[in-house]
Amino acid sequence: MDKKIEKKTWTPLRIGIIAAVVLGLGFVGRSFYKNAGVSKLNVTTDRLTISTVERSKFQEFIPVTGIVLPLRTVRMDAIEGGKVEEKFVEDGASVEQGQPILRLSNPDLMVNYLNQEASIISQINQIRNTSLLMEQQSLSMKEQALSVDNLITTNGKKLKRNRELYKSNVIAEVDLEEVEDESTYLAARKKMLTATLKKDSAYQALQQQQMTSSLDLMKRNLAITKQSLEQLIVKAPIAGQLSGLTKELGESVARSENIGQIDDLTAFKIRVRIDEFYNSRIAVEQVGSFTLAGEDYQLRISKIYPQVINGAFEADMVFVGKSPKGIKRGQSVSVKLELSAEEEATLLARGGFYQTTGGNWVYLIDPTTGNGIKQTVRLGRQNPNYYEVLEGLKPGDKVITNSYDNYGDKDVLVLK
Repeated sequence: MDKKIEKKTWTPLRIGIIAAVVLGLGFVGRSFYKNAGVSKLNVTTDRLTISTVERSKFQEFIPVTGIVLPLRTVRMDAIEGGKVEEKFVEDGASVEQGQPILRLSNPDLMVNYLNQEASIISQINQIRNTSLLMEQQSLSMKEQALSVDNLITTNGKKLKRNRELYKSNVIAEVDLEEVEDESTYLAARKKMLTATLKKDSAYQALQQQQMTSSLDLMKRNLAITKQSLEQLIVKAPIAGQLSGLTKELGESVARSENIGQIDDLTAFKIRVRIDEFYNSRIAVEQVGSFTLAGEDYQLRISKIYPQVINGAFEADMVFVGKSPKGIKRGQSVSVKLELSAEEEATLLARGGFYQTTGGNWVYLIDPTTGNGIKQTVRLGRQNPNYYEVLEGLKPGDKVITNSYDNYGDKDVLVLK
């Protein structure tokens, strides 16, 4: 007789299936719990820029554009106005110091010179005539004084004789008194003539001095006018290249009007334009450099122009040591303007991520998963190549540095 076999509810196969399902649900639940609240975005790696954080030398600098200018430029202004009569050289020519550039004409200045010259000649003649009259007057008074001296001598002898004759009762007392009165008069006249001669001599000296001073003043004025006539020929103040000369024949030039400039091409400077953001960090003697034809040249700031125009200010930089040969006025160069000394620092390459995050966080590559994980960082100084890392990253870390504009604000970038 056959025996009935009952089926078992919990077979090993069924138990294994149930166990597998439970384990699967547990794994899924664990993954869901682990990733709850974490936003992700799938990104292909061929569009990424991944940079490695490194420890290296860092120097803060900014690139600025500089224009080559002559170290010395002298303006030429017309000292006297006039009309251009002759043009000796053209704009752009090389000139020597003292070489004529333009010849101007000024009829009014010429007439003024001739009038002053005529006045001086008239003054000289007047001085001569006055001197002659004063000399004649002086001679006349001296002659009178000489005549009085002679009369005094003669009258003295006569007085002596009359006194002897009066004692001898030969002449009357009245005759003696007449001679004595004549002697008194001649003595008074002598005294007056002496005083007059003294005053006349002082007066003549003073008048001669005044006339001489007046003549000297007129001569100086004439010399100035003559110099003004000479300055109608405009000459090069220094040797160099002439520029800015636009005046043509027959054209009028006003007094003090600029008619060009001379550039000394034996030495140059670089005028750089700097963003106003760096105004407080730029000072005289600050250094920089640029490369030309494979050679490096050192510069230092010699002058800062404080005026801010269109968000930037300018500074002049001169060469330290050698200067490049063949450099030309107006040539543009890119100058590396140093803001700090070179020192060791943790560095991260610059990239478009900074515009999105402001340097507050980056996507750090997780070495275990290979995904980009949002990482808080603190960046410090920067130059055109690197950011200085202060916190959040260490040398050897790999960071996504391209722009994050397309990633939104995801916590994890799943790299495919």
